[in-house]
Amino acid sequence: MRLLTQPQSEANLFDSWNVRSVTLRNRIGVSPMCQYSSEDGKATDWHFTHLTSRAVGGAGLVIAEATAVSPEGRITPGDAGLWAEKQIEPLARINRFIKQQGSVSGIQLAHAGRKASAARPWEGGAHLSNEAGGWDTIAPSAIPFGGELTKTPRAMTDTDIAKVQNDFVAATRRAIGARYEWLELHSAHGYLMHEFLSPLSNKRTDRYGGTFENRIRFLLETTSAVRAVWPEQFPLTVRVSCTDWVPCGWDIEQSIELSRKLKGDGIDLIDCSSGGSTPDAKIPVGPCYQTPFAERIRREAGISTAAVGFITQPEEADEIIRTGKADLVLLARAFLRDPYWPAHAARTLGHKEKIPPPPQYARA
Repeated sequence: MRLLTQPQSEANLFDSWNVRSVTLRNRIGVSPMCQYSSEDGKATDWHFTHLTSRAVGGAGLVIAEATAVSPEGRITPGDAGLWAEKQIEPLARINRFIKQQGSVSGIQLAHAGRKASAARPWEGGAHLSNEAGGWDTIAPSAIPFGGELTKTPRAMTDTDIAKVQNDFVAATRRAIGARYEWLELHSAHGYLMHEFLSPLSNKRTDRYGGTFENRIRFLLETTSAVRAVWPEQFPLTVRVSCTDWVPCGWDIEQSIELSRKLKGDGIDLIDCSSGGSTPDAKIPVGPCYQTPFAERIRREAGISTAAVGFITQPEEADEIIRTGKADLVLLARAFLRDPYWPAHAARTLGHKEKIPPPPQYARA
């Protein structure tokens, strides 16, 4: 029997939420945030501290950063990975502790495509030459990203496509071994899956390019293959850049239609972000600026959504949930500033009993 989750009626930020057999204690999640601090793809004590502190702080869901399914799929040499068995246990250690704190552990699997082989942000972020520790990149078409990312990727063959899809499946199996209960596939921000979706980066003339149906084929094939091995009781979600913010690029109308198809294939939630396909897009960044995408996809595609993007105030997050604009709010910068954001928001909104302090801290 297939377990599908329908968007639920209006709730508040501190109501629990059931998705398949997983229960989130509230509607607040930690958005995936790259730390660029792994050692040969393995999580370190930095990741343990970064992720578990947000669980102690009251998050209902803690999603680990974009985790590469292959070495060549990393954004930088410091990226997290799940392409090898040795990478499982450091993540499992983190997830055991997160579960002890009452939160659910999630992971975002990714392939960087033409944006791979870059220096870490604090080292400039430009493409690394192969002599400086970089590697050859792949993409739907041999078109460089631009800006500081100047490498021209190799256009993927059918063999390349099959390999990447198999890499996603293999990484999914390792995610099960690492005790994750929530899986997200990264199809946003100009990385490989998004590169196939957007006509700005996909100029193919075969069955993976051209028409809308062809450009979404790589993603749909991959999600189906992952859903087939990911446990039926656990949620599977997809992060989408709902628009490229560029004329003639990927847009919200295509995102809505894609979301309808993903729902039919067993996807439980669309994580609604935007941008990343070009270095010169004009993005109107402001408070909650991407929330309208989550609202439209939830309403028009009939699938649960997560809102993300400059949501910083408790009242903003609560209003998004109460008015049915999204089912989940994912925070990034707010959590970097305050690991205890949920606990402080609960006090602000009159729900302090929903997130009691750990017993070790209760006397304070």
